[in-house]
Amino acid sequence: MGSVILNERESLVEQLWQTSLPVPAQIELQAEARPDATAVTDAACMLTFAGLERRSSAIGASLEAMGCGRETVAALLVPPSVDFVAAALGVLRAGAAYLPMDVSHPADRLELMLRDSGCPVVVALPETAALIPAGPWRVHVLGEEPAGRRVSAARPAPDDLAYVVYTSGSTGTPKGVEITHRNLSHLCAWHRDAFAVTAADRATQVASTSFDAAVWELWPHLTAGAGVWVADADTRRDPTRLQRWLLDNRITITFLPTALAELAMTQSWPRDAGLRLLLTGADTLHHHPSPHLPFTVVNNYGPSECTVVTTSGVVAASGPNGGLPSIGRPIAGASVYILDEAMKPVPQGVEGEIYIGGDGVGRGYRGHKELTAESFIADPVRPGRRLYRTGDLGTFRADGEIAFLGRRDGQVKIRGVRVELEEVAAALQRHPLLLTAAVTAWNRTEGDTQLAAYVVLRPGTAPTAGELRAFLEGLLPAQMLPGAFVPVERLPMTSSGKLDRGALPAPEDCAPALVLPHAGGDGRAPRTAVEERMTAVVAELLGLDRVGPEDNFFLLGGHSLLGTQIVSRVRDTYGVDLPLRSIFDHPTVAGMGAEIERLLVERVSAMSDDDVEDLLA
Repeated sequence: MGSVILNERESLVEQLWQTSLPVPAQIELQAEARPDATAVTDAACMLTFAGLERRSSAIGASLEAMGCGRETVAALLVPPSVDFVAAALGVLRAGAAYLPMDVSHPADRLELMLRDSGCPVVVALPETAALIPAGPWRVHVLGEEPAGRRVSAARPAPDDLAYVVYTSGSTGTPKGVEITHRNLSHLCAWHRDAFAVTAADRATQVASTSFDAAVWELWPHLTAGAGVWVADADTRRDPTRLQRWLLDNRITITFLPTALAELAMTQSWPRDAGLRLLLTGADTLHHHPSPHLPFTVVNNYGPSECTVVTTSGVVAASGPNGGLPSIGRPIAGASVYILDEAMKPVPQGVEGEIYIGGDGVGRGYRGHKELTAESFIADPVRPGRRLYRTGDLGTFRADGEIAFLGRRDGQVKIRGVRVELEEVAAALQRHPLLLTAAVTAWNRTEGDTQLAAYVVLRPGTAPTAGELRAFLEGLLPAQMLPGAFVPVERLPMTSSGKLDRGALPAPEDCAPALVLPHAGGDGRAPRTAVEERMTAVVAELLGLDRVGPEDNFFLLGGHSLLGTQIVSRVRDTYGVDLPLRSIFDHPTVAGMGAEIERLLVERVSAMSDDDVEDLLA
C-alpha cells in the first residue's frame, strides 16, 4: 500500500544485527585489532582505542562497585569531551545505562531528571560535581578510579537498557526515553553499512550530549574503528571556526544540526576538502545544497523514541521546481506508516500521521506506563511488534520519499530541539505574578522559529520581559525560553473549552504598549563608532528597525545561532575573534562593543610599529 513502506533491504543488515555484539564488546574488539589508533580526541586530550578501553574499564569497575549494573541508570554530568566518551562507555561496560545531562541546564531540571529516572549514581568532573543537586544519589568524580581495576567480563543482553535521554513533555515535565542495546546495535549496523564507514574515517561529535544525535555521532564510528574528534564549545557555535576545524582535522563524516548544516551549505569549500558526508537532521531543512559542494548532504529524520534515525536520504542540488528537501526513505529494519485518524493508510500525496515500526522502536518512557501505552501501540502488519505514534505529519511523494509536514499537536522544534509548548507554559505559570499563560510557536523570520508567551497578569502587577525570562532561566534550558512575552486580558478558547492558539495575536502585530518592556534599553544614542556599527548589525540580524546600545540581545529574541553570525560579522569588520561566550556574558550592544574595543587594543598592543602602519594603510 502506498502509505506504508517496509524497508526490504533488511537481509544483509539483519544478519549483521542477529550476530552483532553489544557496543562495548565491539569497541573491545577494535581495541584488540588497532590498539594504537586514535579513538577519541578533543582540544585537551587524545585516547587511543587501547587507552579508551583501559580508562572506560576502570570507570566501569568503580561504578560496578557502587552498585551499577543491569537496568540501573548512571547519569553523566560531563560536557562533550574525551571524558564524556570514556564515562559513557564505562557505564555501558558496567552493564548499566547512561543518562546524559547538559551542564548548562538549571538545577531544578537536573534534579527532576535524576529523581524521575531513579538514578543511583551521578558521574561528574571535579568542576561539574558542584552542579549536582542534593539527593539520594551517590557521586563518582572522574579521575578517582583505583589504578589497575577492570570491569567484570559480563556483557549486557540485547534487551537490556543502554541509555535514557530526556525529551520535553506534554504533561509539563520532561520524560525519559528508554533505548535498549538491541536498538543501539541496530543503529550502529545500519549506519556503518549505509555510509560505508571504515577505520580510515574521521568523524565528529558536535551535538550536545543531552541530544540523542550524540549517540549517533559516537557509537557507529567507534564500533567501526573510526576516530571521533570532539568539537569544543566555541567551535561548535561558530560556523566559520567549525568549518576551519573540520578542514584542519581532515574530517570525513560529520553530523551538524539543521541550522548549522544550512550555514555550512552556504560556505565556500575547497575542492580537496576531506569531508565526504554532511549528515543533518532534527529540524526542517529549508534549502538544497549547491552542486559545487565537495561533499554529499544527507537529511535524516527520527524521534528519540526510535533510536535517533528512522528515515534518511541524499539531498540533491535544487532543481527548477524547488520545494523543501524530503526526509528520505525508511532505513534498513524500519517501517513507516502514514495513517488517518481512523488508523487507515492514506493515499499517496495525502497528509497523515507518521507511525514508526521496526528495530529502532525503543522500550518506552521510563516510569510512565500510561504515556508509553498511549504512544507505543501494536503493529497491525507485523504481529508481536509495536509502532510508535510520532505526532508528526507527512505524506509519501510520487518518488517514494517522505515529505515532512509538521506536527499535529503542541510540539515544535526550536533550533533542532523538541519542545512541548505545555511544558514551557507550565513553568511560566509558576510565576507568582501570573494568573495563567500559554505558549505558541512564532515564526519570527523564515527558518527562525521561536516561542511566544501570552500571559494573563494578576491585577496591579507589571513584570518585565526580563523578569519573566530570568524566572524561566532557573527552570528551563535556553532553547525553551520565549523570545517574546505578550500580556493579554484573557486566553482565547474554542467552543469546546480548549485554548485557541489560532486566535492569539502575532507578537509583531501587537501595539508597542501591549508588549512587555524589555529590560535595559534607555534609548540613548551610540557613544562610539563600534557601538554605532554593532547596533546596526544586531538590528539587521533580528529584523528590527532600531536597537539601542543598552538593549539585551537575548531579550530582543536573539539566540546562540544568531550570536554566531555576530561573531562572523565582528571578525569580518574588525579582524578580531569575539568569543560567543562573551555575548552571553555581555549581552547588550554596549557590552559587546566594549569587548570588541578591548580585543582591538590587545591586537594593536601585540603588533610591531610596521604592523600597525600596514593595518592603518
